[in-house]
Amino acid sequence: MKTFILASFLILCSCHTAIVKEYAIIPQPVQIEYKTGTINLKRKPGIAFPADLYNEAKLLQSYLDSDFSMQAELKEGEKKATITLQLDPTVLPEQQEGYLLDASSKFITIRANSPAGVLNGIQTLRQIIKEEEGHFVVQKAIITDYPSFSWRAFMLDEGRYFKGKEVVFDLLDNMSELKMNVFHWGLTNDQGWRIEIKKYPELTKTGAYRDSSEINNFNSNLFDGKMHGGFYTQDEIKEIIDYATQRHIMIVPEINMPGHSSAAIASYPWLGTSGKQIKVPAKFGVMYDVLNVANPQVMQFLEDVIDEVIALFPSPVFHIGGDEVRYNQWNESSFVQAYMKNNNLKTPAELQVFFTNEMSNLLASKNRRMMGWNEITGARLHEYQTEKDAEDNVQLAEGTIVHFWKGDPNLIKETIEKGYEVVNSYHNYTYIDYSYERISLEKAYEFNPVPEGLTKEQEMLVLGLGCQMWGEFIPTVESMNLKIYPRIAAYAETGWTAADRKNYEHFRIALDHFL
Repeated sequence: MKTFILASFLILCSCHTAIVKEYAIIPQPVQIEYKTGTINLKRKPGIAFPADLYNEAKLLQSYLDSDFSMQAELKEGEKKATITLQLDPTVLPEQQEGYLLDASSKFITIRANSPAGVLNGIQTLRQIIKEEEGHFVVQKAIITDYPSFSWRAFMLDEGRYFKGKEVVFDLLDNMSELKMNVFHWGLTNDQGWRIEIKKYPELTKTGAYRDSSEINNFNSNLFDGKMHGGFYTQDEIKEIIDYATQRHIMIVPEINMPGHSSAAIASYPWLGTSGKQIKVPAKFGVMYDVLNVANPQVMQFLEDVIDEVIALFPSPVFHIGGDEVRYNQWNESSFVQAYMKNNNLKTPAELQVFFTNEMSNLLASKNRRMMGWNEITGARLHEYQTEKDAEDNVQLAEGTIVHFWKGDPNLIKETIEKGYEVVNSYHNYTYIDYSYERISLEKAYEFNPVPEGLTKEQEMLVLGLGCQMWGEFIPTVESMNLKIYPRIAAYAETGWTAADRKNYEHFRIALDHFL
């Protein structure tokens, strides 16, 4: 990965001086059939492709230039060239992201049943081109490849620290090279609102800025005293979505509700349960202010925001957050308590599930599917919650994607047994903001998204995994990159390569060659 931070690899990767004859590819493909000999690539290779693969051909042309200073010539409509890209519905028909890379003759052909599969083959090709004595060569082989999981996600939290579109472009490039296909984008949180909503301009005029930031650690009571802020205009959002779409990466927006909403409440106090004016918090952690979900005006606000967001994002999935909701204000509000009584809701957890289902119905009416952190199930709440779980009279809406991150490990299994699809992001393995002492490269690599004890049918409900770059104490791009790289490569291989084909030592060797 050409934009990886070199220092992180030198620190974390052991040196392997022996020449490895096998391909060193991340993520490891399903099958490699080696052949005798090599293919010599000219400095100006031709790329043959049909019109439907113009985007992929242009990307390949740019990669050959940036990686190897090759000046490839595009040959649209031609059937054969040094490198040929083909769409073929008979190639791995059950694998929409799979591909066949045939480098067994004088030429290289990448075939797939979808443009996404072709691009995945291109990303593999980039890794097997080697320079020998001033010439670029490819060891002859045939590669058959497809992913183990359909959901291979990286999550960027910008609610805490705004990073900007150039950083996002770099992340998308690196994700594409690693064949990751979901960019989970945290655009709102207590400490900042990062997306322009035209109907509610105060969200970015007020909610996008805070006057200080907590430093060192949670509850340190130390602050930097510096203004921080920033947000994306809708035009910038469109630009980023176009960039991701070209790389066959789905961007899933996360708009937090009903908790982690302090920046919105600071912008419009009537959104909050207390109704009081608050500031955008400088402190990190779990805030007490929550949306007043019993107020029809708040529900209309959420629909208005959702309408503007889904008009921008083509993703069929919409993430509502839903984690770490403090129930104090709901318990203290006579208005909320009356609402609960009228709807036969006995606990705040039931109210949250009830609200979550309203959001699910709303999103379904707009052809979107809801996703949220596992608190939306109403079960196994945090240690700071003294309230009861939701009872059987309130069940999470069918079709919801449950994003598991924390709590009783049995919860994910029970959720799957109830028929829900899940994405596994268990924090002890996938939180990239954690130190390398807490989550080493090897521990990240060893993560298995599928919990033990499931039937084969239940295993199919595990869509995949996500790795999360939370930003509370990651103020700079440099500090962020040192956390992300090289661990993101471990998560990429975990998402793509079947567990029985993974090999950590092979991965470490490949990681050195990946530079």
